[in-house]
Amino acid sequence: MKNVTVGEFIVESQNNFPGSTGELSKILSAVKLASKIVSHQINKAGLAKEILGSSGRENIQGEDQQKLDVFANDSFINALSARGVICGVASEENDSFVAFKNNVNNDAKYVVLIDPLDGSSNIDVNVSVGSIFSVYKRQTQKGSPVELKDFLQPGNQQVASGYIIYGSSTMLVYTTGRGVNGFTFDPSIGVFFLSHPNMKTPDQGAIYSVNEGNLNQFKKPVAEYIKFCQSQNNSQGKNPYSSRYIGSLVADFHRNLIKGGIYLYPATKINPTGKLRLTYECAPLAFLIEQAGGRAISENQRIMDIIPTELHQRVPFFVGSKNMIDQLEENLERE
Repeated sequence: MKNVTVGEFIVESQNNFPGSTGELSKILSAVKLASKIVSHQINKAGLAKEILGSSGRENIQGEDQQKLDVFANDSFINALSARGVICGVASEENDSFVAFKNNVNNDAKYVVLIDPLDGSSNIDVNVSVGSIFSVYKRQTQKGSPVELKDFLQPGNQQVASGYIIYGSSTMLVYTTGRGVNGFTFDPSIGVFFLSHPNMKTPDQGAIYSVNEGNLNQFKKPVAEYIKFCQSQNNSQGKNPYSSRYIGSLVADFHRNLIKGGIYLYPATKINPTGKLRLTYECAPLAFLIEQAGGRAISENQRIMDIIPTELHQRVPFFVGSKNMIDQLEENLERE
């Protein structure tokens, strides 16, 4: 069987889109380049102490920025701006969007939203982390500077989304609306190869992923669903569900995508609107899971249909296997 590189796959897939001009391919190429740079730094984390720990700064959410957060943010923005195919980028690490105001970028028709390094606080203890990205067509006129409204689009307008997981191996998983494909990085030659073609998540999983330490802060329907997962018995008297929670969103999502399961990050008394960001985390992963046959919802609607009102908007987030989301949704509707 021929080893297909991500570059070859993108070119072959582009042939399925008559009139394609190659901009999206260049965006994915930039993401691929940045992910290699970030992966290399992460793999040195145990040896190069100067890249570990806090940067001494906070992001707009009031969270302590790690040194690798800043490094990853710069790496993705630099790689994306250099291609001349996007007019702006919004990052979880920046207060506002970054507009690329030169003539070439002003004529571009895409914007990108990124979470450059999700779960970065786990790097110090050698736990898998990831990057998340999302691509939209701009709403403003080509040739003009990008505006906020270009980034505040519902997830159902995405033209591509994906993530990179930096774990036992580095993987790039993405969709352009025609299924989900995964590519594993071979560091010996610096190339991503197709390793997980046409990824599908099981309709029913056996894993639930949630911070159960917050159970007494969850709303009643969510708490009842988790208690159901904890106590459900089959004919053998065994619990068919297992609790698996890494605390690194990309890692939890990636495992459940492959094995089947549900990930829950509900609203709490401390965070009544949830904690995960709609534009940088929830919408991109919702696009992926739906393309793989699963579902993603907030408390009362499909994640992909929520129209953002601000860049760093937070929402409750439930994502995973279709049957498990269906059952949770029944609980939510009875409230």
